[in-house]
Amino acid sequence: MRPAIPRKDAGRLVLYGTHAVREALHCRRREIFDAFATTEAAERLGADLASAGLVAHIVEVQDLARRLGPNAVHQGIMVEAGPLPEIGLEDIPSRSGIVLVLDQITDPHNVGAILRSAAAFGVDALVTTERHSPALSGLVAKAASGGLEHVPVVTAVNLARALGDLGDLGYQRIGLDSAAPASLAEIDLARPLALVLGGEGKGLRRLTRDRCDLLARLDMPGAIKSLNVSNACAVALTLVHSRSPAG
Repeated sequence: MRPAIPRKDAGRLVLYGTHAVREALHCRRREIFDAFATTEAAERLGADLASAGLVAHIVEVQDLARRLGPNAVHQGIMVEAGPLPEIGLEDIPSRSGIVLVLDQITDPHNVGAILRSAAAFGVDALVTTERHSPALSGLVAKAASGGLEHVPVVTAVNLARALGDLGDLGYQRIGLDSAAPASLAEIDLARPLALVLGGEGKGLRRLTRDRCDLLARLDMPGAIKSLNVSNACAVALTLVHSRSPAG
C-alpha cells in the first residue's frame, strides 16, 4: 500500500502545481524538504527533483486531494518548503526600477496573478501588508505560476509608513485610481517608481492615497471603465514599460 501524505510539519509551507514547484526547485531561494507526487508527475518532474536532491514519495491523486482540498489544481505534485527569505525596503534590488505596492489585496488569485505579471515584467519587488493579505504559499504560488520565486516580497506592518520610506528612498509613488484626474498614459514617469494598487472593491485607503505623489487612472476605450486589480496591474506595467521615464 502506498503511504498517505503525513500532516504538515510546523514551519513548512505547501507548494503545488507543476510551474510553482518547478520554479521553486530551480531558483533555490527556499529550502525544499519533501516532495509528494503521482507516478506520472514524478516522471514528468524527475529531472527537476533530482537536481534539487529529492526523490518524490509516490502517492495517489486522492491523497493530494485530502491534503490540499478537493478544489486544488495540484497537477499531481506537491512539495513542503520553507519560506522565502525576508527582505526590507532598503534591500530591494535595483533592476527595472519598479516596485508594486499592494494595499490590502486579499484574494489569493489576484495576488498570484499580480506576482506572475511582476515576474514577467521584471519588477524589482512587491510590497504588501502584514495583515489583510493572503499567505504566500499554496493557492497564491499556484496562481503565480512560478512568479513568486522570482519577485522579492517586502511585508510591511504599516503600509503608510512604508510608502513614506519609499519616498525617502527616492521612489515616485503613483496610486492607481479609476477616478483620478490624470491618466497614467499622460503623466511624467520617473524611476525608481512605486505603483500602488488598492484592494478589491474598496480601492486605496485614505492614508495610502495621502502618501502617493500622484493618483492616476487607466483610460479604457470600451464600455467598461474599470478592471480587476490584477488586470489593471498588467495594463499599468505595459504602459510603464512602453514609455521612457522622465528625468
